Amino acid sequence: MAGLILLFSGLYLTYGTYGNWEFALSLRGKKLAAFVLVAAASSSSTIAFQTLTQNRFLTPGILGIDQLYVTLQTILFFVIGGSAGLGLPAVPQFLINVLLLGGLSVVFIRFFLGKTGNDFFRLLMVGMVSSSLFSSISTFLQVLMDPNEYDLLQGRLYASFSNVSVDLLLISGCLLAVICSLLWYFGPELDVLLLGFDHGLNLGLSVRSLQQLLLFLIAAATGIATALVGPTVFLGFVVATVSYQIFPVYRHRQLFIGSTLLGILFLIGGQFVIEQLLGLKATISTVIQFAGGAFFIGKLTVGPLRNRWQFGKQSD
Repeated sequence: MAGLILLFSGLYLTYGTYGNWEFALSLRGKKLAAFVLVAAASSSSTIAFQTLTQNRFLTPGILGIDQLYVTLQTILFFVIGGSAGLGLPAVPQFLINVLLLGGLSVVFIRFFLGKTGNDFFRLLMVGMVSSSLFSSISTFLQVLMDPNEYDLLQGRLYASFSNVSVDLLLISGCLLAVICSLLWYFGPELDVLLLGFDHGLNLGLSVRSLQQLLLFLIAAATGIATALVGPTVFLGFVVATVSYQIFPVYRHRQLFIGSTLLGILFLIGGQFVIEQLLGLKATISTVIQFAGGAFFIGKLTVGPLRNRWQFGKQSD
C-alpha cells in the first residue's frame, strides 16, 4: 500500500505539469500534505471511537463537532459578511476554530461523562441532540442571509484541499503528530477495551479515565481536521470499515497504520481522477459524501440481509 501511495503521489505531482514543475509542485504539494494529515486524523480517530463505543457504525461526527464548525462559520459570515469573513487571517481563525471545537468537547466529556458515572451512551445522545441544535441554528441564519453571502459561505462549508496555507499545515502537522502519537501509545489499552469495558476493568484498566482522555484526543483530532479543510463526515467511516476487511487484526497500532495509508491512497487517487479525468467538474468532498453515504446505507442493509440468509441456510 505504501508503494501504491508513492506511485500515485508521483503521478499526481508530475502528470499534466507541461514543464511548470515549480508551480505544479508547490500547488499540488500542499494538497498532498493535507491528504496525509486529514487521512491520519480521520482514520485513527474513527477507529479509536468505534472501539470506545463498541459500535462500528458510529463516527466522531456524532459528537456534533462538524455541525458546530458549520454553525461557527455561519455566525461569522452572518455577523461580519462573506467578503470580510474570507479576508480574515487564516492562522488566527484556524486557532480560534480549534479552541472552540476542542473546548466544547472538553465540556461535554467532563460534564456529561463525569457527572453520569460511566453512562457513555448518554454522552452520545447529548452529542446527537447538540448536533441537531447546531444544525437548526445554522439553517435559520442561512435563511436570513443575503444570497451572495450565502453563496460565499457554501464554499467554506465543504471540504476543500485547494486553499490550505503552508502555515496551517505546519500547525496542524505538529498538533496531529502529538495526538496520533498518544493514540499510538494507548494502542494496547484499546486492544483490551475491544473485549468490553467489564473485561477492561478486570484486567486492571482505569476505564473511566481512559475514556475521557481518548475522547478528548479523538475530538481534538476531528476538530483540527475539520478546521483545516472543512467537514469530512464519511471519510473516516469508509476508511475504517474497509480497513477492518483488509487488515483482519485486533491490534490497533496495525489498524492505525493501515487505515492511514488507505485514507491517503483514497484521497490522492480521488483527487487525481477529479482533476485529470473529470476536469474539476466535481470536488473531492462531494465524492466523499456521496460514496460514504451510499457505503453507510449499504452496510446497514446488506449486512443484516447476508446474516439472515446465512442463518436461514444453516437452519435448512
